[in-house]
Amino acid sequence: MEKRTLLTAFRDYLDSMNSADVADFLDGFDWDLQLRQLDPETIPVVRQLQSITAGPGDSLLEMLSQQAHGLHWGRTYGSADFGEHFLRNYGWMELFGSRGHFASGDMAGGFLLLGPDIDYPDHHHIAEEIYVPLTDGSLWSRDRSAFAIRMAGEVIHHPSGINHAMKTTDRPLVALYLWRGGPLAEKPKFEGTHHE
Repeated sequence: MEKRTLLTAFRDYLDSMNSADVADFLDGFDWDLQLRQLDPETIPVVRQLQSITAGPGDSLLEMLSQQAHGLHWGRTYGSADFGEHFLRNYGWMELFGSRGHFASGDMAGGFLLLGPDIDYPDHHHIAEEIYVPLTDGSLWSRDRSAFAIRMAGEVIHHPSGINHAMKTTDRPLVALYLWRGGPLAEKPKFEGTHHE
């Protein structure tokens, strides 16, 4: 029941944004999703949720923090990819999708979590993507542009195949994500390093 409540809060948060980009992305999506039985799986970065103070109206972030240790968290990379520091401070939880708590072959959605002082290098993938940070102050780059600070509630859209990168400073990042139009479990592709 808790996971269904989190799914409802996820949907309600997106509906409350009144964003044309988000509405277009979700157009026709059926939220009547079948629950998939996944064992809880925690990873080191989940501890960062304890250091985030949810403000008034941050019910989705608060609910995620409360349920975090009962959810199935994952990582796409190993220590050989970006080192142990990155691995301890990176992870995601797919709420719905091809491997999430709720089954969907049409779209994936969930949460990205990055600890402080993390550089998620330039990468791209076939799937079109929307991110909505739930915390303030992370740095984002699209199409190798200069990094810009993004605040909670901003909609960040990455079309299919476009390079994008993220950085955190002294604060962790929690961001909601949506994927569609490509393999929902595709590993991103990296080409060189990011230049500001």
